[in-house]
Amino acid sequence: MTASESLERSLPDLFDDPYPWYTRMREQRRVAYTQPDRPYARMYRLSQHADVQAVLRDARFGLDGIQQGRASVLGTGALARAYDLWFLFMGPPNHTRLRALVGKAFTPRTVERLRHQIQALVDELLDRQHAAPTFDLVEDFAHQVPVLVICDLLGMPETDRGQFTHWSTAIARGLDNLNLLDPVLVMQGNEAADGLSTYFRELIGRRRHRPGDDLLSGLIAAEADGDRLTEDELVATCVLLFFAGHETTVNLIGNGTLALLRHPDELARLRAEPALIPNAVEELLRFDSPVQRTSRVVLADAEVNRLRFEQGDRVNVLLGAANRDPRQFPDPDRLDLTRPNAKQHLSFAAGIHYCVGAALARLETHIAIGTLLRRAPGLRLNGTPRWRRSIMLRGLERLEVAWA
Repeated sequence: MTASESLERSLPDLFDDPYPWYTRMREQRRVAYTQPDRPYARMYRLSQHADVQAVLRDARFGLDGIQQGRASVLGTGALARAYDLWFLFMGPPNHTRLRALVGKAFTPRTVERLRHQIQALVDELLDRQHAAPTFDLVEDFAHQVPVLVICDLLGMPETDRGQFTHWSTAIARGLDNLNLLDPVLVMQGNEAADGLSTYFRELIGRRRHRPGDDLLSGLIAAEADGDRLTEDELVATCVLLFFAGHETTVNLIGNGTLALLRHPDELARLRAEPALIPNAVEELLRFDSPVQRTSRVVLADAEVNRLRFEQGDRVNVLLGAANRDPRQFPDPDRLDLTRPNAKQHLSFAAGIHYCVGAALARLETHIAIGTLLRRAPGLRLNGTPRWRRSIMLRGLERLEVAWA
């Protein structure tokens, strides 16, 4: 059985718990398989921390040409067009230019100014849930925090926000379709991207005539080396920021809370020592990463840690597997909120494509989980958690909890 066939047969188990499969991948170190229906010859999977980190930091492994073959899995509609313009999937110099324009809004200093706003939002959300003995922590809390924050950053009116949950989920599943090849996901992902693109194009038009104190107005006015975003780049960047600006943080808050509830000793330690929260967030990122994998194209023949790759090959790097590598993290399947090297995880990738929103995701999770533990000392699971059907973005569909 090929590695690709093994993956497909393992999908139901991978949704709920991919880590035993990752252990087998690490033992093989590098797995190669061919995909005759794709324009590239070989795809490699890397799962050891040293290999994954080296590839992410090596300029010979990039994203130029990553769009090849995307039409067969994303179609030719709005999602594919947005994908082509996302700096997340570009190499220099376009990546450098677009990231410079966007990155100003996500520096640690700029993000820190949002602390009081995020804290007030978290308190308000928990106030709403106190009237009920149980609630869905994903839908009623984890999802609301980053969605409302990114909506505020982009200057999206409150009256417009109710329609975006469905669009975001469909885009996430559409991107996961790069692995699943489901035509229904192609259709739904493109419909969602079309809806978001139409919305942002109209909002951009309004902001051009009446700028506000928000990220979108800043992007319209911003220049880097005398260059501004085109209309299509603006629309695609807004779709990316809305989607990526909350999708992974929803998963981080949900996955992290579940991990704590399943490890009562560590939960008790964190309640007793709130100063552990910053390192606890890093360990939660390592323990159950909201992004499990990403890809690179081999731009030039390369040898990395005695592994050889040829130009044109593709490399699928398993971030979730690297974060559980015992060579880097002793006893990696144990949640340890005091782990001294927890921050060496690769959940935000590495190199020039390190997540531009990492500081915001950390702050949102720090406040959300810290406040939840402080205000809900008797919080417990109520029912069986339900995982999303995704192997790229790992998160919960439902996590019902009880106050006491």
